[in-house]
Amino acid sequence: MGLAQIKMPQLGESVTEGTVDKWLKHEGDFVKRDEPLVGVVTDKVNAEIPSPFEGTLVKISVPEGETVRVGAVIAQIEVAGAAPAAAAPPATPTTATGAAPAAAAPPATPTIATGVAQTEVPPEPAVAAPSDDGNADRPRLSPAVRKLAAEHGIDAAGLRGSGMGGRVTRDDVLAAVGTGRPAPAAPAATAAAQAPAPAKPAPARVDGAREELVKLSVMRRSIAEHMVRSLATSPHAWTLQEIDVTNLVRYRDAEKDSFKARHGAALTYLPFVVQIVCEAIKEYPWLNSTWTDDGVVLKRYINMGVAVSIPDGLIVPVLKDADQLGFTDLVRGLNDLIERARNKHLKPEDVQGGTFTLNNTGSTGSVASQPIINQPQAAILTTESIVKRPVIIADAIAVRHMMNMCLSFDHRIIDGMMAGQFLGSIKKRLEEWTPGSIRL
Repeated sequence: MGLAQIKMPQLGESVTEGTVDKWLKHEGDFVKRDEPLVGVVTDKVNAEIPSPFEGTLVKISVPEGETVRVGAVIAQIEVAGAAPAAAAPPATPTTATGAAPAAAAPPATPTIATGVAQTEVPPEPAVAAPSDDGNADRPRLSPAVRKLAAEHGIDAAGLRGSGMGGRVTRDDVLAAVGTGRPAPAAPAATAAAQAPAPAKPAPARVDGAREELVKLSVMRRSIAEHMVRSLATSPHAWTLQEIDVTNLVRYRDAEKDSFKARHGAALTYLPFVVQIVCEAIKEYPWLNSTWTDDGVVLKRYINMGVAVSIPDGLIVPVLKDADQLGFTDLVRGLNDLIERARNKHLKPEDVQGGTFTLNNTGSTGSVASQPIINQPQAAILTTESIVKRPVIIADAIAVRHMMNMCLSFDHRIIDGMMAGQFLGSIKKRLEEWTPGSIRL
């Protein structure tokens, strides 16, 4: 007999931590291989993790509601014929004062299930073992970031990194400068030993007769943290253009019934927009990029993220290589992703690798909004409600179907001129749209 370790899987490309939502088995229970073991939630997906082993669940290391780093041991299963597992330190929860040390990569690839569907999750990247210089718990810094922190008198050890794996970036240091956060006079270790424990925030005061305190779900808390982190990471700017989509509206109204009869799929406005946005991205590739400390990474492929509202939050499944798909395949692929997102049947790879995000607040009646960038992407585009209203065309008043498009972009990468040109390219393509514009 031996002990096999269950580790927190990586449920998304940029995900570095996960929250245990619910244990589906208890200590002492017998667990079959591939039987659902624990529910895990991140800001990208909620999933049921099946057991990669068969045996008895002898220890739960992470209680429900606790957040730990990817690769951290969350449970141990006693299995027959397994080599005894080396004693592993308990999983370290992340805190508001800093990221927990990354755990070593797991020896085996776990299987992840979301709803009915199952898939293999890629193994977590190996993490270098901590050194013996006493700095294992300090955030990882590049020389440039370390120099910047020293120039501004910032103690980077106290910063929570927003980079991959909790790495402290240049923007984390600048954010600390903006809050006037000085470096402590004493060495970090001494200061930490002398500093009093931070006081716990006072509990919320609720008038039970007229108010109700609704506890945050794990997904809502994860989304909130992701939104705050995005605004702290990227200097957001946004722009808006109004677009006459009358030609497109008339075509879709005339063809939606016959299209569904031929292809068995609903014809929405989304695939038209996705195809046109992909064409505009190829014209302005900086909109399809990612900021790093070493430079801007331009993506030569377009993985289109589509924001989907679900009862307990918002999730962004990704249509891979959307620019390579013909129109009918776009319709089927988008409809499949949206349906599985709403039914919680997404696989972990369905929310990984997005390079650009499209949101549709128009479904709620919105006519203008400022979306928050889906990190680590450079921009996010929102389509608003299509509204019939009078416009002036060639000195005459006409009733047209008008729609606003709003673009939020990372001002480190994209300037207002480029953002306006990108939106202008989309506007021109939509306004001049004809049935011959469809790329089959």
